[in-house]
Amino acid sequence: MLPNPGIYYLPWEVAGGHVPDGGTLRTFGRLCLYDMTRSRATLTAQHGSDQHQVLVGTELVEPFQAQAGSLYVVLGDLEHQAGGGSMVKARVLTCVEGMNLHLLEQAIQKQRLYQQERGNSSTKHTLTCSLDPQSC
Repeated sequence: MLPNPGIYYLPWEVAGGHVPDGGTLRTFGRLCLYDMTRSRATLTAQHGSDQHQVLVGTELVEPFQAQAGSLYVVLGDLEHQAGGGSMVKARVLTCVEGMNLHLLEQAIQKQRLYQQERGNSSTKHTLTCSLDPQSC
């Protein structure tokens, strides 16, 4: 049986705890740190004046050519850490340097609206959280 394809979550939704534990997700960010000894990477994304970080476990995608400062898309499963916070256990980690982030965010929002109109209940909470974070 194949794993779920993953719902797109914006990095600030992942960092803000709006993704259910064990949920399969896709997100993106700039690689700011890669610790190959611990098999962990940190992706960052700017949203307004805030910078958000997403911790990524890379043990399933190693070895990979880490390019600090480049844009990456990650597909994986979210695991909550014992000391608080969460980590995306990556199944796919792809460098997408040159991708237009504004267009990606617009595409994610349009996909959510379409899925909400079609009655897909799994994205209704995501859409609500991205439009009004206080409601989550």
